[in-house]
Amino acid sequence: MADINTFLHTLATCLPGFLIGVVFHEYAHAYVATKFGDDTPERYGRLTLNPASHADIMGTIIFPIGLMVFGMTPFGWAKPVPVNPARFKKYKMGSFWVAFAGPGANIIISILCSFLFVLISLKVPATIGFKDALVQMLRYSVLINLVLAVFNLIPFPPLDGSKMVMAYLDYNAARKYEELQRFTFIFFILLWTTNIFSYMLRPVFGLSDMLTGMFYMLLS
Repeated sequence: MADINTFLHTLATCLPGFLIGVVFHEYAHAYVATKFGDDTPERYGRLTLNPASHADIMGTIIFPIGLMVFGMTPFGWAKPVPVNPARFKKYKMGSFWVAFAGPGANIIISILCSFLFVLISLKVPATIGFKDALVQMLRYSVLINLVLAVFNLIPFPPLDGSKMVMAYLDYNAARKYEELQRFTFIFFILLWTTNIFSYMLRPVFGLSDMLTGMFYMLLS
């Protein structure tokens, strides 16, 4: 278990990127669904960047804070945005892009945070007292949002990746595919108790280094 200083340090450097990631993830789902003609997210108060509207007690508060208590990087989820695909102007296209919007938002946040990480590292004087903390927070934000994107793109129900796949399946195939959701808990346990997810995340660190390297070349 982490001591109080480690916990507060993790809280200050990791939590902002995590909260921004899950809030923008859900907002993106709501925004794109609305653009495709479904007003359900707006009617349920989810077309907003207010964290309170998206927070899930377990996934956004208890689980990530529990991880930080043990000195681990926060990970979790927000309340899924309710959508009604039957309202989409174009069903398949709408279903695909609404599902992709969440991970897509996390990828965009990672790119922006990577840019700010390099910009502040290079241009802000070391004499500025909060520089080190801000740089570290941005670095964690890049990694956390890339992890959120990769995790949600896994094509296993009910993750966004599975909805992207189901968008282009016929009705019967989609329903059979959706039945895999019965095994979601077992699937997640396997991910966390084996090295499967660790192997999946290896490209994330490479992508993070590639982004920062690209911005270093552009801004140096």
